[in-house]
Amino acid sequence: MTTEFWIQMIVYAVSLGSFGGMVITKLNNLEKKQDKHNGLMERMVVVEQSVKSAHHRIDEIKEEYHEN
Repeated sequence: MTTEFWIQMIVYAVSLGSFGGMVITKLNNLEKKQDKHNGLMERMVVVEQSVKSAHHRIDEIKEEYHEN
């Protein structure tokens, strides 16, 4: 095995390591974005429940107003 072969193997290994590092970095960024999205969805569920409750209270107030 010649020196050229080993140099080529080292270049391939460095290239593969660089590509792997880039993929891992991109995956980490996607995980962060997914976490932000999940947090938003959890907050939206709470907001929807609050709005539903507010609508029920408004309906009750309207009913009381119309009864009087």
